[in-house]
Amino acid sequence: MLVGRRSERDRVAALLKQASSGRSAALVVRGDAGVGKSALLDDAVAAAGAVRVLRGVGIESEAELAFGALHLLLYPHLDRLDLLPAPQAAALRGAFGLSDAPATPFLIGAATLTLLAELAAEQPLLCVVDDAQWLDRGSSDALLFAARRFQADPVAMLFAVRETAVPFPTPGIEELRLPGLPPDEAAALLDQRSPGLTAPVRARVLEEAGGNPLALLELGAARLAAQREGRAEPAHQVGPLPVTRRVQDAFRAQIAGLPLPCQSILLVAAADRFAGMDTVLRVARAVGADVPDLAAAERAGLISVADGELTFRHPLVRAAAYQCATHHQRIAVHRAFADALTSAEVLDRRTWHLAAATTEPDETVAAELERTALRAERRGGAMAVSAAYDRAGRLSVDPELKARRIAKAALAAYDAGKPDRAARLAVEVTSLTGDPGVLADVTLLRGQIEYERTSPEADAALACEAARLVLVSDPERAVVMLTEMICAGRDAGALALVGEGGSVMSGLELEAGSHARAAADALISWGEVLAGRPAAAPLRTMLDVGREQDVDLMHRVVAGFSGLMLAEEEATVAVMDLMLAEVRAIGALTWVPYAQEVAAFAQMLRGEFVSAAACVAEAESLSSEFGMETEVAVLRSASVWIAAVTGDEERCRSLAAEVLAVLEGKHAVGTALAHWGLGLLDLAAGRCGTAFEALEKVCTGPARHDFVIRAVADLVEAAVRDGRATDVAEPVAALRRWASQVDSPAATALLRRCEALLEDSEEHFQAALAAGTGRFDQARTQLLYGEWLRRRRRRGEARAQLEAALTGFTRCGAAIWRDRAAAELGERPSNQVADDPLKDLTPQEVQVVRLAAAGLSNKEIGAQLFLSPRTIGHHLYRAYPKLGVTRRIELAQLGLG
Repeated sequence: MLVGRRSERDRVAALLKQASSGRSAALVVRGDAGVGKSALLDDAVAAAGAVRVLRGVGIESEAELAFGALHLLLYPHLDRLDLLPAPQAAALRGAFGLSDAPATPFLIGAATLTLLAELAAEQPLLCVVDDAQWLDRGSSDALLFAARRFQADPVAMLFAVRETAVPFPTPGIEELRLPGLPPDEAAALLDQRSPGLTAPVRARVLEEAGGNPLALLELGAARLAAQREGRAEPAHQVGPLPVTRRVQDAFRAQIAGLPLPCQSILLVAAADRFAGMDTVLRVARAVGADVPDLAAAERAGLISVADGELTFRHPLVRAAAYQCATHHQRIAVHRAFADALTSAEVLDRRTWHLAAATTEPDETVAAELERTALRAERRGGAMAVSAAYDRAGRLSVDPELKARRIAKAALAAYDAGKPDRAARLAVEVTSLTGDPGVLADVTLLRGQIEYERTSPEADAALACEAARLVLVSDPERAVVMLTEMICAGRDAGALALVGEGGSVMSGLELEAGSHARAAADALISWGEVLAGRPAAAPLRTMLDVGREQDVDLMHRVVAGFSGLMLAEEEATVAVMDLMLAEVRAIGALTWVPYAQEVAAFAQMLRGEFVSAAACVAEAESLSSEFGMETEVAVLRSASVWIAAVTGDEERCRSLAAEVLAVLEGKHAVGTALAHWGLGLLDLAAGRCGTAFEALEKVCTGPARHDFVIRAVADLVEAAVRDGRATDVAEPVAALRRWASQVDSPAATALLRRCEALLEDSEEHFQAALAAGTGRFDQARTQLLYGEWLRRRRRRGEARAQLEAALTGFTRCGAAIWRDRAAAELGERPSNQVADDPLKDLTPQEVQVVRLAAAGLSNKEIGAQLFLSPRTIGHHLYRAYPKLGVTRRIELAQLGLG
C-alpha cells in the first residue's frame, strides 16, 4: 500500500472518474527512478474497479525492436482488427509483422486510437505504460498520438516517465511531477519497512534517500541487515552521488553476493524481455545455469516467478543484473540467444543479439542488420530503421557500404523526428565517402534540417549543392533537390537562389508532357514571377496537372502555390482537397500542414474566413506535434491576417509580435503576411499613415511579387487617404504587369480598384465590380465606390453600394469593415455576426460537419481526421444546436460545401 501521496492519488482518481464518465483523459507521471511512479500506477490499477486495464512497459535494451512494446500491449485484442477501417487494420498488421503490407507511422497511431476506442466502447479503459522513456519510438509515437486525440471516449491513459539524460517529450499531455516523499512520510515508510534501525543509522538513511521511496526501502534494508549482523556500515554518501546511483549500487551489491550461476540466469533474463521462460532456460543452460539457480534471487526478493513468467522487482534490478556482468559474459549470453532464436518470427531479435555479441566489423552480421532495417521500414518504425542501419554501418567491412548504411540511418532518424541525430550522422557520412549520390542525399537532408534550425535560405543553398552532385548521373533526383531549393528559396525571399535553381532545372532533360516536366516548368516560372516578370502559362498548366490522378504530393503543393500566384483560389482549393484526401487515406500526415497552409491562404483571400481558420487550426496542431516550428509560425501569420480582417485587434497584434520574432529576416512570405495583416488592421481603423508603413514593407519586400502582391490594392488605398498617391507608382506597375499576365477576375478587379482610386474614376470602380472576385474584396470595392458616390452627393446610388458592402462584410465576418460600412451609412456599429452557418463552430467542428454533410459516417470521418468515432459523434452533438438542426440529414440542406 502507498504511504502518503494523497494529492497525487486524488489527481489520478479524478482522471479515472473523468474517463469513466466518457471524457477522455491522459496524464504523464514524471520523476526519478524509485520515486514511486510504478507504485502510483499500481495503485491506479488496483482502484480501477470494473475498468478494463491494458498494461505495457518500456525496456531500454529493446528500444530497437519496432513496435515491440505496442505489440505486447495490444496482442490480446488483435482479433478485433477487422473492426478497424481497412487501411488502419492493414497498417497495424504490417507493424506487427502479421503481413507484408507497408505501414506508415500515423496510420499505425490512428489504428491504435481506433482499436483502443473499440475496446472502450464495451467498458471504460485504463491504459497504463510504465518506463515510457524506454519504449521503442514507433510504440511511443503511436500511443502518444492516440492519447492526444481521445476526447469523448471513456479512456484514461497513464504514462510513467523516468527523468534521464535523454529527454522524452510528451507535448499536449498533462504532466504530474512526482517529488520525493516529505520528511514525515519518508520516516513513516522507513520505520514500517526497516524497524529497529538505531537513531544515527536511521537519520543517515533518511538523509541519503532524499525522500526517494525505493532508496528508503533498499538502503534501509541494507543498513538493517548490516546492523543485525554486526557489520560495519557503508561510508556516508550524502552529497553529489545521485539517489538512483546509490540504489543501483545496493542492487549490484545484492546481485554480486549471489552464487555465480544465479547471476548468470539473471543476466539471461535481463538481456531479453521478450523471451519466454522456456527460451530463458535454454539460454541459461548454454551458459551454465538452470532452474534451481533462480531460488537465491527469489529468496532475496529480486525477482518473482509465477505462471511461467520471470519478473524483476524493479527496472533498476534488471539494469543492475545486466551491468554487473563482465563484457565477455554479456557477449556469451547474446551469442547464446542468437543460437536459440531460430524461427522466422524472431529474426529481428536474433539479429540484435548477434550485433550485441559482435565486437569488430563483420559483413555477415551487418547484412543481417540491413535486412532488419528493411523489415522495420515496411512496418513504419523509422527509429528502428535508423538504429539498425547505424549498427550495420559500424559493423561494415567495406567503407562505401558503411557510408551508405549510415546515410540511410541519418535519413530514417530525420523521418523519426530526430533532427539532431540525423544531422550528426549526415555530417559523419561526408567524411566517409566521395560517392556523389550518397553525398547528395545527406546534403539535401542537412538542408532540410537547416530549414528549421537556421533558415529556409540555408536549406536552399544546401539543396543546390546536393543537386549539382547528381545533375548528370541522375537528373530525376536532381529535380527533387532543385524543387527543394526553389521552394525554400521562395520562402526565404532568396530570389537569386530561386532564379539559379530555375536556370539549372531548365537544362535538365525530362520527358515532355510528364508531371515532372510540368512541375519543372512551373518552378522555372516561379523565378520569373518572383523577379517581377510574370509568366502565367506554365503556372496554369501546373494547376491543371494538380487536379489529375497519380500526381506526386510535392507536385500538388507546387500546383497549389502556382494557383495562388495566378489568383485562382477556387481551383487551388480543389487541388488541395484532392491532396488532403490522398494524404489522409495513406496516413501521410506530415503533408497535411503543407496542404492546409495553401488551402488556408486560398480560403482567406476569397473571403472564406471560417474555413481558412479551420485549415490553419488543424495544420498548426499537427505542425506543433511534428516539431515544425517555422511552419507553425507561417500558419500563425495567416491567423494574423484573419484576425485583422475580422476585427480582433488584440489577437492580431499579439500574434504578429510572436510571428515576426520568429520569421522576420528568415521567412519572407510569412513575414509579409504578418505585416499585411497589421496594415489591414490600421487601414480599417482609419490609421492610414501607420497602415501605409506596414503595407509598404509588404509591397517593396522580397516577397512583393508572390501572391502577396494583392496587398498593393491596400497600399494604394492607404496612400490615397494619406496623401501619398505618388509614392506607389512602382508597386502599381508591378500589379499591372501581374494582372495582365494572369488574367484572372480577382487580379483584374484589384487592378481596376487601384486605378479607380488613383484616377478618381467611376469607370474603373464599375469595371472592378464587374470583374468579380471573392466576397471580401468585392465588399471592399463596394465600400470605396459607395464612399466615392457619397462625396459626390449621389446619395441613393451610394447607399446601394454601401448596403451591399455592409451585407458582404457581415456575411464573411469582417467585423471592423462591417462597422466602417455602417458608419458610412450613418448607422450605429452593428452587433450582427457573419451569416456563415459555420460561424459559431470550432475549427474541428467545421471539419466534422462538412464531412458529415458530404454523407460520411462517423467511422469514416474519424478515419479521415484521425479521431475516434465517438469523438466525431461528440462534435456533431455540440454542432447541431449551433447550426439549428436536429438530424444528420439536415446538414446536406445547409449548403456547407
